[in-house]
Amino acid sequence: MDREPRRRAAADAQPRPRGGLAVLPRPPVVELRKISRTYGADPPVLALRDVDLVVARGDAIAIVGPSGSGKSTLLNIIGCLDRPTGGRYLLEGQDVALLDEDELSALRGRLLGFVFQTFNLLAHRSVVENVMLAEVYRGGAREGRRERALAALERVGVAHRAAFAPVKLSGGEQQRVAIARALIGEPSLLLCDEPTGNLDSGNTAAMLELFEGLVADGMTMLLITHDEAVAERMPRRTSMVDGRLLEHA
Repeated sequence: MDREPRRRAAADAQPRPRGGLAVLPRPPVVELRKISRTYGADPPVLALRDVDLVVARGDAIAIVGPSGSGKSTLLNIIGCLDRPTGGRYLLEGQDVALLDEDELSALRGRLLGFVFQTFNLLAHRSVVENVMLAEVYRGGAREGRRERALAALERVGVAHRAAFAPVKLSGGEQQRVAIARALIGEPSLLLCDEPTGNLDSGNTAAMLELFEGLVADGMTMLLITHDEAVAERMPRRTSMVDGRLLEHA
């Protein structure tokens, strides 16, 4: 067996000296430790049960499961839209429990990109304006905003539709615009909640090819789906069952 590539990879993972100082490796993008989420009190509903998950840089993970299994609850917690009732969540090494709402919102805007089943595009704005608005909400620099939006649209293959209203686009094109909007801030993690749920089979296949290209370029992605065929296209696959996360070999 040729062990040289593995030795080189191991060496590349070690901290390297710089000016006599070791450069520490970056933390995982997401680290969940025994995360739980309970709703209500009489009787309580335990939506998540001791969930452990590490999302390393460059991972592409599908979480598959039926409605009510806890997928959306988990996504909301990872997306800093909800807080767990137990356990610890580190986002880029930052313990989110220590942040107030303003700090949490700023961290979410800087590190996370969201893609939903519904495209959530503003009908009265052009495609490029919809993408530009993402930077307005994040507080991104005004200078060069349009150019960055056009570059994001080019990345997902719809730059030629920049001046169109969203209603003039197909469902697949609208989802590409939504992905461009999520990418414009160069997030550390792309969170996708049933991104193919409103697409036909042809557009679903095209969307999965787009995701595979983004992953090949180094994007870290977490995709929620009920569709086993979609989940199987991701390099890493997990399942939610009664609030527990199960890793597949």
